[in-house]
Amino acid sequence: MSDTPITPELAELPVAVIGAGPIGLSAAAHLLEEGLTPIVFEQGDSVGAAVRQWAHIRLFSPWQYNIDPAARRLLEPTGWVEPRQTALPYGRELVEAYLEPLAAVPVIRETLHFKSTVTAVTRLGIDKTRTKGRDTTPFLVRVTSPEGTTDHLVRAVLDASGTWNQPNPLGQAGLPAPGEDAASAFVTTALPDVVGTERDRFAGRTVMVVGAGHSAANTLINLGQVARNEPGTRILWAVRASGSAQKLYGGGDLDGLPARGQLGSRLRTLVSDGVVELVTDFTITRLDTTDTGLAVTASTPDGPRTIEVDVLVPATGFRPDLDLLRELRLDLDPAVEAPRALGPLIDPEFHSCGTVPAHGADVLAHPDKDFYLVGMKSYGRAPTFLLATGYEQVRSVAAAIAGDLDAASRLQLELPETGVCSTDLGGSCDTPAAMTSAATTTAAGASCGTGATGDAAAATDAGAAGCCSAPEPQPVMVGIPTGTVHGRSGDPDY
Repeated sequence: MSDTPITPELAELPVAVIGAGPIGLSAAAHLLEEGLTPIVFEQGDSVGAAVRQWAHIRLFSPWQYNIDPAARRLLEPTGWVEPRQTALPYGRELVEAYLEPLAAVPVIRETLHFKSTVTAVTRLGIDKTRTKGRDTTPFLVRVTSPEGTTDHLVRAVLDASGTWNQPNPLGQAGLPAPGEDAASAFVTTALPDVVGTERDRFAGRTVMVVGAGHSAANTLINLGQVARNEPGTRILWAVRASGSAQKLYGGGDLDGLPARGQLGSRLRTLVSDGVVELVTDFTITRLDTTDTGLAVTASTPDGPRTIEVDVLVPATGFRPDLDLLRELRLDLDPAVEAPRALGPLIDPEFHSCGTVPAHGADVLAHPDKDFYLVGMKSYGRAPTFLLATGYEQVRSVAAAIAGDLDAASRLQLELPETGVCSTDLGGSCDTPAAMTSAATTTAAGASCGTGATGDAAAATDAGAAGCCSAPEPQPVMVGIPTGTVHGRSGDPDY
């Protein structure tokens, strides 16, 4: 954090927040408490636009981790009734019981600009190569809306746009597979409503799920429920990994995070019972549309293999869209594309949910003073983001922008010992990535786990029912199923 004094001209300008999901609205609430003026740009036509796309998903984190303290302080005087802290909300409930009431609070409502896509962030009159006067020059935020393109001058920028609209490609080495764009009609979103509104798309069809994370696991579990009632439904689970499938299931009953372990146990049962066909060593090299479906070709140890499917679910994770930030001076970790100081703390090679510490403005700072990536986008390609961690990020950042460096550096987040990991599926304009979570039981008895938007699953609600017998969709965890505490490198088979 730079100590360059802010000019009176800059002090009069608002602070731009990109994205009106949980983290973006939290940022607005904290900025208001600091006496600053937020202006929130949301690409969608309502708050929580991304969350609405996975409204059918149940979070693994209870309400106690999903409500920001500053937002609560704004809501309480309105007569808002806070949900039961230990309950596990669906995405729809997160929007209806929290985000919409928060957006209706007059001081928040006045900040919101919908159908407003941020296409670029730069400094007024200077590109990234110019240094003189940079810290005291306003940011220029270019926004496209139905009314046209407008440039806004602001004193600071918080990019809470997430990664939801930036899924990783299906091909090898981080690249799209040849034919991937042309095959889009056969490819779903990362978290399709398998047992609900999209059921007909999967019932009686051959479905391939690609990916080895929690989002893949939950889709496979829900597909198992469909297969039980819909003859002819064939489920293929394709992963690049080789050898034993053990690491794909996590720690099972020995997992220190019960909800995560339960997920892996259910998935193992589906595979052992033949409901799900596990295909390992399967690296997709091309996709071709045919008269009857989609031909998926992959390299395998035995040579090329082609499987024809009706539907393909890409549970391959997400990555940040950095194009709109091209004219800013960023300092990013080369592996995960997070702020450089944060990268080593979240790298999935070495960390799982429970080992990522709380962090604030000092860790999130970039060379361009008062620009911050927050929420899921701050984690770049790492999948272990926690909603409550995002709330602490924006509290610290708001304090730093306001000049209260003591408050900015004084971290206030307390979590269960093993964490409540998740991905911010709902934070944005670009809309964020999904949240992975880890479950544990605190000494006070609160159960938390892994999940989609603030992922911690209470063991009681995660359910003891079999994977195909549950009457409603299983909770979803999004991320990597690191069966070890310290990420992929802790797996001896990795």
